[in-house]
Amino acid sequence: MRDITDIADVKRRFVGYLTLEKGMSQNTALAYSDDVDKLTRYLADSGVAVERASTDDLEQFVCTLSDVGIQPRSQARIISGVKRFYKFLRMEGYMDTDPTELLPGPRIGRHLPEVLTVAEIDAMIAAIDMSKPEGQRNRAIIETLYGCGLRVSELVTLKMSQLYIDERYVIIQGKGNKQRVVPLSPVAIEQINLYLEQTRSRQVVQRGSEDILFLNRRGAMLTRQMIFHIVKQLCELAGIRKVISPHTLRHSFATHLLEGGANLRAIQQMLGHESITTTEIYVHIDRSRLRDEILAHHPRNHPA
Repeated sequence: MRDITDIADVKRRFVGYLTLEKGMSQNTALAYSDDVDKLTRYLADSGVAVERASTDDLEQFVCTLSDVGIQPRSQARIISGVKRFYKFLRMEGYMDTDPTELLPGPRIGRHLPEVLTVAEIDAMIAAIDMSKPEGQRNRAIIETLYGCGLRVSELVTLKMSQLYIDERYVIIQGKGNKQRVVPLSPVAIEQINLYLEQTRSRQVVQRGSEDILFLNRRGAMLTRQMIFHIVKQLCELAGIRKVISPHTLRHSFATHLLEGGANLRAIQQMLGHESITTTEIYVHIDRSRLRDEILAHHPRNHPA
């Protein structure tokens, strides 16, 4: 066991470990680093060296998270970052034992994400103004988000070289640079082809965006914020009162597949989930919706 003489250097190496060895994105690794910053500031104020912290010290830190109003889900993410950090410290020889092994996490209720019905998705598509230059592009975006169950980051970075139109599939570069193959629906293929022919082929493309599929008016890659704006605007125009985001289309994709009888493992592969546990939330959505249907329509649930 050795003492930490430069905590800033240790944190930099921790971020490098997460990105290079664990395959995390830079944004995820930096988020974990920010969580560790919260811990190191707390321990410094308490006069405790990071490598000398006990499980009791860390439990007190977790208590302060609740005291300052941090929600259980955010607490869980912070604790996850702290646990990864201490595993790294032990691996690097700064600690003989891991004080986070017995560190409990907060209780988190299962949060069921919002899901759109097929009719609501159709209403969003019908709300697209096809007379505008960006109309066909937006139609193709919605069909691709919903038809392939993509994350918004995967959509904006989607390359034309990843499309295999004739074979009807697309290769997605997901989290941790992991690739997966996702089938393209006939509708998505049709709308992407129309976008390529009518819109993208006529654009002046900025350097560095030559292979990017969906472009803004200036011929550059779209931002995540722009996709959020497009989805939110279409939702409002369609009269949908649910609070949704581009990720809602991904949730809807998975839920509708499950309702249609798709295998959970197949859905896991198409979504790019590392663990089947993550995908299982859609089983709960399906059961929750079934319960609502029973309560709404079963004759025993209505007063005589």
